[in-house]
Amino acid sequence: MNNLEIMEQEAADRGIEVIDYYFESDRIKALYKDGIIAMNIRMRSYRQRTCILAEEIAHHITNVGNILDQTDVANRKQERRVRLLAFDRLIGLRGLIQCFLAGDRNRYEVAERLEVTEEFLAEALEMYRGKYGEGKQIGNFWVSFEPYLSIVEIN
Repeated sequence: MNNLEIMEQEAADRGIEVIDYYFESDRIKALYKDGIIAMNIRMRSYRQRTCILAEEIAHHITNVGNILDQTDVANRKQERRVRLLAFDRLIGLRGLIQCFLAGDRNRYEVAERLEVTEEFLAEALEMYRGKYGEGKQIGNFWVSFEPYLSIVEIN
C-alpha cells in the first residue's frame, strides 16, 4: 500500500467519509466537518492528496468546533497541533533518520522516499525547528535543524 491508500484506509477505519468536491477556489484544498472530508476535485497530485488527507484526518482526531477564523489564538493553536500530527504521521524524526540511512541527501530525495510534497516537508522541518530548536537526539542519531537539516550518527 502507498501512503495515500494508507490514509484512505485510516479514514475508513475511523468512520470518516472522503468525498471529492468542487470548490470554487483553488486555495481550498479540503475541508473537514462532522466525519466528512471534502477534497478539492481539482487536486490531482497523489502526494498533495496524501498530505492534505493526513491533515484532515488529524482535524477529525483533535478539533473542537469551527477553527476557520485563524485570527483567534485558540484556533491557531489547534491548527498547529493538527499540522504537527500530520507531519509526525507522514514524516517524523524517525522517518528523517530512515531517509538518511537510505542515502537521501536533499529535500527532493527525502520527499520522494516519504511520499510527501517538498512544500509539506519544508513546513514540517520549520515546525520541527520551532519545536526542537537546534536539534534533537533520537537513539544514536542527532537530527539537527540549524542552519539546515542534517543527521549525524553518534557513536
